[in-house]
Amino acid sequence: MHIAIIGAGLAGLSCARELLVARHTVTVYEKHEDAGGRTRTCQTELGGFDFGAQYFTAQSEAFSKRVNAWRKAGWAAPWSGKLVAIGADGTQPAGRGQQRLVAVPGMGALAQQLALAVDVRKGQRVNAIRPHGNQWLLKIESDTVAIEASAGPFDAVILAMPADQAALLTNEPAPELAAQAAQIRMAPCWSLMLAFSEPLGLRYDGAWLEGGRLSWIAQDASKPQRRPGEHWVAHASAAWSEEHLMEDPERAKEKLLRAFHDATGTAVQPVHAAVHRWPYAQAQQTLPGSFLWDRARRIGACGDWFDCGLEGAGRIENACLSGVALAGAID
Repeated sequence: MHIAIIGAGLAGLSCARELLVARHTVTVYEKHEDAGGRTRTCQTELGGFDFGAQYFTAQSEAFSKRVNAWRKAGWAAPWSGKLVAIGADGTQPAGRGQQRLVAVPGMGALAQQLALAVDVRKGQRVNAIRPHGNQWLLKIESDTVAIEASAGPFDAVILAMPADQAALLTNEPAPELAAQAAQIRMAPCWSLMLAFSEPLGLRYDGAWLEGGRLSWIAQDASKPQRRPGEHWVAHASAAWSEEHLMEDPERAKEKLLRAFHDATGTAVQPVHAAVHRWPYAQAQQTLPGSFLWDRARRIGACGDWFDCGLEGAGRIENACLSGVALAGAID
């Protein structure tokens, strides 16, 4: 079969690779210029910033095997940074019970490796899915093409994207699937990237923050194979990000920089500061199972918003397991 996958995050790429092994023809459409979704690395003249996913863990045996293979291939390495929790009771050690890993030399490198064997059409946004007999056509918008174009026909379509977006795209062609995806709400997140010309002198590499504008800060250079320097990433809390979702980026940057200074107790001004708004950063709840698949219509969805038998959602593990499981259901 010729299968279209919409979204080149880790769910879509994991699904694509499994389908290729099963001898299907696969074309992946990605609206951004880079694969990886929320695992992308933001590249600047000062180096890369992991401005989305910060690290990953492995709960299941199946994902642990994949992680071990990535480590042997040199795609991932453990992050042994000192982590703390900062709250009303002060600063306490945290996160000691679980190994955390990162892609090297940046989180975006994992998707780049997974995409090497896959036909990924970057910079192409899918605006609609239309039936074409017992097949599918995609309506594609591209910055390089002035008019909307059609792609296909495809024997099957897989949506590997946040639940909100999957629900919108499938509302007409697959309303039952859309209704299930619409049950999941994705929370936004503002991400702040900072570079300093001098050390901040903080005694930790990452911190979970309670009760303020920020929920997480991390020193990127503490991760393996990163460019040296004082490079920090801060994530705003879901509540603050929701309240300020449509904030002007410059104003959001000012407010989050002030929050970073308040949280760290430092007044050092950065030599580089930038923000990025993730509209669909984290699933607020999970959908039971590992994927959605309408066998009759041959349309389905995968992503980190499925529980995949794990506790919680939004993890790289959920995304990869979901994509692999959906590929296995297609015959």
